[in-house]
Amino acid sequence: METGHKSDLEEMKVLAGEADSGYDERETNPTHAWGSKWLLVRLLDVESRGILPTLPKERTDPQFYKVFFIWLSANCNILSFSAGTVGPLVFELGFRDSALVIFGFNVIGCLLPGYFSTFGPKTGMRQMVQARYTWGYHLAALPALLNAATMMGFMILNCILGGETLASVSDGSLSWNVGIVIIAIVSLFISFCGYRVLNWYERIAWLPILIIFIIALGIGGKHLSDAPPPAPATARQVLSFGSTIAGFVISWCALSSDFTNYMRFETPSWKVFVWSYAGLILPITLVQILGAAFAASLTSVDSWSAGYDAYSVGGLLHGILSPAKGFGSFLTVLLSLSVSANVAPTLYSFSLNFQVIFPPLHNLPRPVFSLIASAILIPLSIVGKTRFYLNLVNFLGIIGYWVGCFGATVLMEHLIMRKGRWERYDASIWDKPRQLPVGLAALVASAGSFSLIWAVMDQVWWVGPIAKTTGDIGFEVRDLPRPSLK
Repeated sequence: METGHKSDLEEMKVLAGEADSGYDERETNPTHAWGSKWLLVRLLDVESRGILPTLPKERTDPQFYKVFFIWLSANCNILSFSAGTVGPLVFELGFRDSALVIFGFNVIGCLLPGYFSTFGPKTGMRQMVQARYTWGYHLAALPALLNAATMMGFMILNCILGGETLASVSDGSLSWNVGIVIIAIVSLFISFCGYRVLNWYERIAWLPILIIFIIALGIGGKHLSDAPPPAPATARQVLSFGSTIAGFVISWCALSSDFTNYMRFETPSWKVFVWSYAGLILPITLVQILGAAFAASLTSVDSWSAGYDAYSVGGLLHGILSPAKGFGSFLTVLLSLSVSANVAPTLYSFSLNFQVIFPPLHNLPRPVFSLIASAILIPLSIVGKTRFYLNLVNFLGIIGYWVGCFGATVLMEHLIMRKGRWERYDASIWDKPRQLPVGLAALVASAGSFSLIWAVMDQVWWVGPIAKTTGDIGFEVRDLPRPSLK
């Protein structure tokens, strides 16, 4: 009994970094050297670290509940509100059906990003670096590239939504372009500074937005009604809307551990999961249901309809708050800025994906890539600003396919191949292609999923033969061929 106890202690010491792991930070952390040469990085105490894994002794943050506020602020905003409006306005569902779809698909969809948040304290790796242990050193660039495109898409949607909301307050005197630039610059500053500033901002950003949503409900609640839809909901409507909702939440799984890799190794995984899951499910579900409620009653209030026709969701929100006069306009401005709490962490993770896609770039400080990403974000947002709803529905419907495949391969690698044991992730080989898996199993498994998905897709550009009857069930069938292939 005594011997077994000592053996367990020795294993924990190795995992916690008290024993020699052969991993020399001084040799493998060039970003610290680069970062020290940048005056701005030193003055602002900016986090220069990129994708280099954190050693157990560097995981010193005891406040594991921070992850709750990261997800809470990132999802308590007008993008979540707009995703909820898609049910009544695009798929022609009533409020009751929309609310049930939102609740059901989010309860399931939040599980994967919540669980992947637990990988950070145990491995010290960013999400796409940890993916190398499934996809291999070189092939991991594929999901990293898709993830970068997904994050850029979300940031574009956020900037467009924030810009149009600002424009609605000024009644057109402030152009969408100016609003887009303002949102991008605010988000860039937060992302540029890194982990400390990001966590501080996300800890407080949710509170004023929650208060404003409550005020909006108090002002406009008397107009809410569950008007029956033109026809009973069909399976195609329900499942296609469900696919959109699933795509919204499950995309977080590709960057979950980016925000937890500084937390203490000893932190119980169940605590990280519970706080992460709560931070996701609460704001996403409640704000999306709120959006569906107002969208279902849109035609009953002239000012809401006029605002929506002129400025889409931003105009709807301004119309709801307009009875409060100038104070309502002030609240609408704050709502427009709420998207920065989503763009900032996304921009932070986007900069890390650059280094996975182009491994030699991990020698550069992380903030450099935030600047590059912002230079890409602003012009793309300006170009795509006129077709927000079409872009939102198409985008959310598509991303669920690849993110689901990615999440399933990483999950099965961890649970089946590595038996859920954290010590089987050797951090010293994170950048050694020959010692990492080749990644062909993950690639073939994902390709097998897509061989089924094409038949059940329901998108503007393609409707599969099965989806014509069932609606989009790509989210449900994407994992069928994977266990045997893995």
